[in-house]
Amino acid sequence: MSLFLEKVVEDGSTTYNITTLGYILFAVIIVIAMLAACFFTNTDNKNKIGTKHLAFSAACMALAFVTSMIKLLHLPMGGSITLFSMFFITFIGYLYGPRTGLTASIAYGFLQLIIDPYIISLPQMMLDYILAFGVMGISGFFAGKKNGLITGYVAGTVGRFIFSFISGVVFFGMYAPEGMSPVLYSFGYNGICIGAEIVLTVIVLYIPAVRNALNKLRNMAFEADSKVKFSVNM
Repeated sequence: MSLFLEKVVEDGSTTYNITTLGYILFAVIIVIAMLAACFFTNTDNKNKIGTKHLAFSAACMALAFVTSMIKLLHLPMGGSITLFSMFFITFIGYLYGPRTGLTASIAYGFLQLIIDPYIISLPQMMLDYILAFGVMGISGFFAGKKNGLITGYVAGTVGRFIFSFISGVVFFGMYAPEGMSPVLYSFGYNGICIGAEIVLTVIVLYIPAVRNALNKLRNMAFEADSKVKFSVNM
Protein backbone atom coordinates (compact mmCIF):
# COMPACT_ATOMS: atom_id res chain seq x y z
CA MET A 1 0.00 0.00 0.00
CA SER A 2 2.92 2.35 0.74
CA LEU A 3 3.80 2.55 -2.96
CA PHE A 4 0.44 4.00 -3.90
CA LEU A 5 -0.95 5.42 -0.64
CA GLU A 6 0.75 7.22 2.21
CA LYS A 7 -0.65 7.27 5.74
CA VAL A 8 -1.57 10.61 7.31
CA VAL A 9 -2.40 10.83 11.03
CA GLU A 10 -4.07 14.06 12.15
CA ASP A 11 -6.04 14.74 15.32
CA GLY A 12 -6.17 11.03 16.05
CA SER A 13 -7.72 10.19 12.67
CA THR A 14 -5.90 8.16 10.04
CA THR A 15 -6.41 8.84 6.35
CA TYR A 16 -4.35 8.14 3.23
CA ASN A 17 -3.05 10.37 0.47
CA ILE A 18 -2.35 9.12 -3.02
CA THR A 19 1.34 8.99 -3.94
CA THR A 20 2.80 9.93 -7.32
CA LEU A 21 2.91 6.25 -8.27
CA GLY A 22 -0.71 5.99 -7.21
CA TYR A 23 -1.73 8.81 -9.53
CA ILE A 24 0.16 7.18 -12.38
CA LEU A 25 -1.50 3.83 -11.68
CA PHE A 26 -5.01 5.31 -11.69
CA ALA A 27 -4.30 7.26 -14.89
CA VAL A 28 -3.07 4.08 -16.59
CA ILE A 29 -6.18 2.18 -15.45
CA ILE A 30 -8.45 4.87 -16.88
CA VAL A 31 -6.65 4.83 -20.23
CA ILE A 32 -6.71 1.02 -20.41
CA ALA A 33 -10.42 0.90 -19.55
CA MET A 34 -11.33 3.46 -22.20
CA LEU A 35 -9.17 1.80 -24.87
CA ALA A 36 -10.57 -1.63 -24.04
CA ALA A 37 -14.11 -0.32 -24.37
CA CYS A 38 -13.23 1.43 -27.61
CA PHE A 39 -12.00 -1.75 -29.30
CA PHE A 40 -14.43 -4.18 -27.71
CA THR A 41 -17.25 -5.41 -29.94
CA ASN A 42 -20.27 -7.60 -29.39
CA THR A 43 -20.34 -11.13 -30.78
CA ASP A 44 -21.91 -9.79 -33.98
CA ASN A 45 -19.04 -7.29 -34.39
CA LYS A 46 -21.43 -4.37 -34.01
CA ASN A 47 -21.79 -1.50 -31.59
CA LYS A 48 -18.11 -0.74 -31.22
CA ILE A 49 -17.55 2.38 -29.16
CA GLY A 50 -16.48 4.98 -31.69
CA THR A 51 -14.95 8.43 -31.73
CA LYS A 52 -18.30 10.20 -31.34
CA HIS A 53 -19.15 8.08 -28.30
CA LEU A 54 -15.83 8.97 -26.72
CA ALA A 55 -16.17 12.68 -27.57
CA PHE A 56 -19.64 13.02 -26.05
CA SER A 57 -18.69 10.85 -23.07
CA ALA A 58 -15.63 13.01 -22.45
CA ALA A 59 -17.78 16.17 -22.69
CA CYS A 60 -20.29 14.77 -20.18
CA MET A 61 -17.50 13.71 -17.84
CA ALA A 62 -16.01 17.19 -18.07
CA LEU A 63 -19.39 18.75 -17.21
CA ALA A 64 -19.80 16.30 -14.33
CA PHE A 65 -16.36 17.18 -13.03
CA VAL A 66 -16.91 20.94 -13.26
CA THR A 67 -20.31 20.78 -11.57
CA SER A 68 -18.90 18.46 -8.87
CA MET A 69 -16.63 21.33 -7.90
CA ILE A 70 -19.68 23.58 -7.33
CA LYS A 71 -20.74 22.41 -3.90
CA LEU A 72 -24.10 23.65 -2.66
CA LEU A 73 -23.33 22.08 0.72
CA HIS A 74 -20.05 20.62 1.94
CA LEU A 75 -20.07 18.07 4.75
CA PRO A 76 -17.17 16.52 6.71
CA MET A 77 -15.39 13.39 5.41
CA GLY A 78 -15.81 14.27 1.75
CA GLY A 79 -19.60 14.47 1.45
CA SER A 80 -21.32 17.27 -0.46
CA ILE A 81 -24.36 18.26 -2.50
CA THR A 82 -23.16 19.26 -5.96
CA LEU A 83 -24.78 21.09 -8.86
CA PHE A 84 -26.35 18.13 -10.71
CA SER A 85 -22.98 16.45 -11.34
CA MET A 86 -24.39 12.91 -11.11
CA PHE A 87 -26.81 13.55 -13.95
CA PHE A 88 -24.11 14.05 -16.57
CA ILE A 89 -22.61 10.65 -15.80
CA THR A 90 -25.94 8.86 -15.99
CA PHE A 91 -26.71 10.73 -19.22
CA ILE A 92 -23.80 8.94 -20.93
CA GLY A 93 -25.43 5.59 -20.24
CA TYR A 94 -28.79 6.90 -21.41
CA LEU A 95 -27.25 8.02 -24.70
CA TYR A 96 -25.13 5.00 -25.54
CA GLY A 97 -26.25 2.10 -23.37
CA PRO A 98 -24.76 0.19 -20.42
CA ARG A 99 -21.36 -0.70 -21.89
CA THR A 100 -20.36 2.89 -22.60
CA GLY A 101 -22.17 4.12 -19.48
CA LEU A 102 -20.43 1.70 -17.12
CA THR A 103 -17.03 2.34 -18.70
CA ALA A 104 -17.42 6.10 -18.39
CA SER A 105 -18.79 6.01 -14.84
CA ILE A 106 -15.98 3.76 -13.60
CA ALA A 107 -13.44 6.05 -15.25
CA TYR A 108 -15.16 9.00 -13.57
CA GLY A 109 -14.87 7.23 -10.23
CA PHE A 110 -11.11 6.98 -10.73
CA LEU A 111 -11.05 10.65 -11.72
CA GLN A 112 -12.82 11.66 -8.51
CA LEU A 113 -10.42 9.48 -6.58
CA ILE A 114 -7.48 11.31 -8.11
CA ILE A 115 -8.88 14.82 -7.72
CA ASP A 116 -10.70 14.75 -4.38
CA PRO A 117 -9.80 11.62 -2.38
CA TYR A 118 -10.84 10.78 1.16
CA ILE A 119 -9.35 7.40 1.91
CA ILE A 120 -9.19 5.48 5.17
CA SER A 121 -8.74 1.98 3.72
CA LEU A 122 -8.68 0.16 0.39
CA PRO A 123 -12.15 -1.43 0.85
CA GLN A 124 -13.60 1.99 1.70
CA MET A 125 -11.89 3.46 -1.37
CA MET A 126 -13.43 0.79 -3.59
CA LEU A 127 -16.92 1.32 -2.15
CA ASP A 128 -16.91 5.12 -2.17
CA TYR A 129 -15.23 5.71 -5.50
CA ILE A 130 -15.03 2.78 -7.90
CA LEU A 131 -18.30 1.03 -7.04
CA ALA A 132 -20.37 4.02 -5.91
CA PHE A 133 -19.57 6.04 -9.03
CA GLY A 134 -19.30 3.06 -11.36
CA VAL A 135 -22.79 1.80 -10.61
CA MET A 136 -24.28 4.99 -12.07
CA GLY A 137 -23.59 3.48 -15.49
CA ILE A 138 -26.58 1.17 -15.05
CA SER A 139 -28.60 4.08 -16.41
CA GLY A 140 -27.63 2.61 -19.77
CA PHE A 141 -30.02 -0.31 -19.26
CA PHE A 142 -32.88 2.20 -19.53
CA ALA A 143 -31.71 3.78 -22.80
CA GLY A 144 -34.58 4.13 -25.23
CA LYS A 145 -37.21 3.00 -22.73
CA LYS A 146 -40.26 4.99 -21.71
CA ASN A 147 -39.30 7.42 -18.94
CA GLY A 148 -35.78 6.07 -19.43
CA LEU A 149 -33.93 9.30 -18.73
CA ILE A 150 -35.32 9.84 -15.24
CA THR A 151 -35.67 6.14 -14.43
CA GLY A 152 -32.05 5.54 -15.43
CA TYR A 153 -30.89 8.56 -13.46
CA VAL A 154 -32.74 7.46 -10.34
CA ALA A 155 -31.54 3.85 -10.69
CA GLY A 156 -27.91 4.93 -11.08
CA THR A 157 -27.95 7.43 -8.24
CA VAL A 158 -29.83 5.10 -5.88
CA GLY A 159 -27.14 2.53 -6.68
CA ARG A 160 -24.53 5.06 -5.63
CA PHE A 161 -26.50 5.77 -2.46
CA ILE A 162 -26.52 2.06 -1.57
CA PHE A 163 -22.74 1.68 -1.86
CA SER A 164 -22.12 4.95 0.00
CA PHE A 165 -24.60 3.89 2.69
CA ILE A 166 -22.77 0.58 3.20
CA SER A 167 -19.47 2.43 3.40
CA GLY A 168 -20.93 4.84 5.93
CA VAL A 169 -22.15 2.05 8.18
CA VAL A 170 -18.96 -0.02 7.99
CA PHE A 171 -16.24 2.61 7.90
CA PHE A 172 -17.73 5.83 9.28
CA GLY A 173 -20.21 4.56 11.86
CA MET A 174 -17.76 5.55 14.59
CA TYR A 175 -18.53 9.20 13.85
CA ALA A 176 -22.22 8.82 14.63
CA PRO A 177 -23.36 11.07 17.48
CA GLU A 178 -23.63 9.35 20.83
CA GLY A 179 -26.81 7.32 21.05
CA MET A 180 -27.37 7.22 17.27
CA SER A 181 -26.95 3.95 15.40
CA PRO A 182 -24.41 3.82 12.52
CA VAL A 183 -27.22 2.75 10.18
CA LEU A 184 -29.32 5.82 10.92
CA TYR A 185 -26.26 8.05 10.81
CA SER A 186 -25.15 6.76 7.41
CA PHE A 187 -28.68 6.94 6.02
CA GLY A 188 -29.05 10.56 7.12
CA TYR A 189 -25.58 11.60 5.96
CA ASN A 190 -25.90 10.05 2.51
CA GLY A 191 -29.53 11.09 2.28
CA ILE A 192 -28.43 14.71 2.60
CA CYS A 193 -25.53 14.36 0.15
CA ILE A 194 -27.11 12.15 -2.50
CA GLY A 195 -30.85 12.16 -1.84
CA ALA A 196 -31.17 15.94 -1.92
CA GLU A 197 -29.35 16.13 -5.25
CA ILE A 198 -31.57 13.39 -6.71
CA VAL A 199 -34.73 15.29 -5.80
CA LEU A 200 -33.42 18.62 -7.11
CA THR A 201 -32.24 17.07 -10.38
CA VAL A 202 -35.51 15.25 -11.07
CA ILE A 203 -37.41 18.51 -10.56
CA VAL A 204 -35.12 20.30 -13.03
CA LEU A 205 -35.46 17.49 -15.60
CA TYR A 206 -39.21 18.12 -15.77
CA ILE A 207 -38.69 21.75 -16.82
CA PRO A 208 -39.70 22.04 -20.53
CA ALA A 209 -36.66 24.14 -21.48
CA VAL A 210 -34.33 21.53 -19.97
CA ARG A 211 -36.15 18.74 -21.81
CA ASN A 212 -35.77 20.63 -25.11
CA ALA A 213 -32.07 21.17 -24.51
CA LEU A 214 -31.57 17.46 -23.79
CA ASN A 215 -33.45 16.61 -27.00
CA LYS A 216 -30.97 18.73 -28.96
CA LEU A 217 -28.01 17.12 -27.23
CA ARG A 218 -29.29 13.64 -27.97
CA ASN A 219 -29.87 14.51 -31.61
CA MET A 220 -26.31 15.83 -31.82
CA ALA A 221 -25.00 12.63 -30.27
CA PHE A 222 -26.65 10.52 -32.99
CA GLU A 223 -26.64 12.81 -36.02
CA ALA A 224 -23.58 11.12 -37.50
CA ASP A 225 -25.21 7.70 -37.27
CA SER A 226 -28.77 8.49 -38.31
CA LYS A 227 -30.88 11.25 -39.79
CA VAL A 228 -33.77 10.26 -37.52
CA LYS A 229 -34.58 12.77 -34.79
CA PHE A 230 -35.00 11.53 -31.26
CA SER A 231 -36.88 12.89 -28.32
CA VAL A 232 -35.94 12.31 -24.72
CA ASN A 233 -38.06 9.66 -23.05
CA MET A 234 -38.63 11.22 -19.66
